[in-house]
Amino acid sequence: MSAEDRVRHYYDALRSGDSLASFFATGEDVVKVGISERLVGHDEVAAGLRDQTETTTGWTVESRDLRVTERDSHAWFADSVRLAWTDTDLNVRYEFDTRWSGTLERREVDAATGNGGATESDHGTENDDTGQVWQFVGMHVSTARDLG
Repeated sequence: MSAEDRVRHYYDALRSGDSLASFFATGEDVVKVGISERLVGHDEVAAGLRDQTETTTGWTVESRDLRVTERDSHAWFADSVRLAWTDTDLNVRYEFDTRWSGTLERREVDAATGNGGATESDHGTENDDTGQVWQFVGMHVSTARDLG
């Protein structure tokens, strides 16, 4: 699986309401910045993603300009994404034109978890022919306007 395929699998999992934590590498140096949050370390990222999955529905993720550059063990991406979801706690629909960027690292597949060391499994953990999987080590999603 290419790094580009990995990003697209993440988008698919987000749309489907699937678990997202295993898309992120383990470790305390992993960072995920969203429209209204900054999560540092795999445990915090995983908890934030679990909360997001539990309190949102109806995701629209429309990639408009995905660009991925891949090297031996690292890749980076940027995209313009039409993003929408419903907050089930507030019963509010949010819609944004967002800017995404991030870095992925190719990691060895962990025999115990079936992925690159994350503690949750999902359909996005398919490894490539090297026995490795691409995982996000950094992700940044922003918009030109605030949530409020």
